Amino acid sequence: MNFDLSEEQQQLVKTVRMFAEEYLLPGVIERDEKSEYPMDAYTKMGELGLIGIPYSSEYGGSDAGYMEYVLAVEEISKVDASMGISYSVTTSLYGGPLNNFGTEEQKKRFLPPVLSGKTLGAFGLTEPNAGSDAAGVVTTAKKKGNYYILNGSKCFTTNGPLAGYYFVVASTNPEAKTRGLSAFVVDMNTPGITVGKIENKMGIKSAQVSEVFFENVKVPAENLLGKEGEGFKIAMSTLDGGRIGVAAQGLGIAEGAFEIARKYMMEREQFGKPIYKNQYLSFKMAELKIKIEQARLLLYKAAIEKDKGRPFGIPAAMAKYACTNIAMEVTTEAVQMLGGNGYMKEYHVERMMRDAKITQIYEGTNEIQKMIVGGSLFR
Repeated sequence: MNFDLSEEQQQLVKTVRMFAEEYLLPGVIERDEKSEYPMDAYTKMGELGLIGIPYSSEYGGSDAGYMEYVLAVEEISKVDASMGISYSVTTSLYGGPLNNFGTEEQKKRFLPPVLSGKTLGAFGLTEPNAGSDAAGVVTTAKKKGNYYILNGSKCFTTNGPLAGYYFVVASTNPEAKTRGLSAFVVDMNTPGITVGKIENKMGIKSAQVSEVFFENVKVPAENLLGKEGEGFKIAMSTLDGGRIGVAAQGLGIAEGAFEIARKYMMEREQFGKPIYKNQYLSFKMAELKIKIEQARLLLYKAAIEKDKGRPFGIPAAMAKYACTNIAMEVTTEAVQMLGGNGYMKEYHVERMMRDAKITQIYEGTNEIQKMIVGGSLFR
């Protein structure tokens, strides 16, 4: 079993790391404070071919795999977790269902504008009464001739105010609950779509998250993904892949905070010696490093399983649980290890701690991940 990255993967990591240091690190604190999104950096990601990493060049992708995509999300999130999730949503939650369930015409029409970096993609499942329980979706899509008429709303939509295209789950048969859900690709310039409140969040503050409202929106029938009634299946399959991206985000946050704490402990002196020579702190860092590496192996395993075309839902749930929990643990400990400085914005770890918390919640809370894993044990 070989755990080494290939030469191509190592070069990708180097490229993304340089991009993050040049385009994301400068101004990351100010963007967090002002909740501003770095559109120029996103455009640059498109130019570098990062957004389309796991997709065919026929649709504007880079002909690589999910493992390469995971490495990119990880590196970006070490520096800027807001961009990490914006990138992840665009690539996996928008691009994923199109690539896996779309027709050739749909893929050629709706993937290139997003994978090129010209615009972003978004994913619309969550509603005020439909979070972990997708049966609560009340947004409707009624067939009328060659169109579906979309009415309803979505909330907590990452990239909502910025996206040019939107994957939307709506009910075409409300009485059938989840079996009546269908999936659509919606052009956000379609009349009747409005962006509501842009959320004021605890973390990932430069990522733009909003409400989206649909009032008699005419969606062409050819924008239906799959068949009517397959929306729940498509959304759940998409979230499996999305959880790998969130796991990569969590791992990146953990690694970024760990490295800040490690360097700080080598430079900071108390009682006449660097604080890393305090055995308690050294042991604590050793424990965190071990947990980071455990989480990394679960994440990479999930990505490899997906790339090999094998079932990856359970590995994805395990990776999401482990990586996001260690993100929260490492960032909390890093703030403590830096003492008063850890509480100050210029040291980054307080931002990372705020960013880490949401990774335990979105794309399936970690309680849901335990339900997924637990349910697989007794079949």
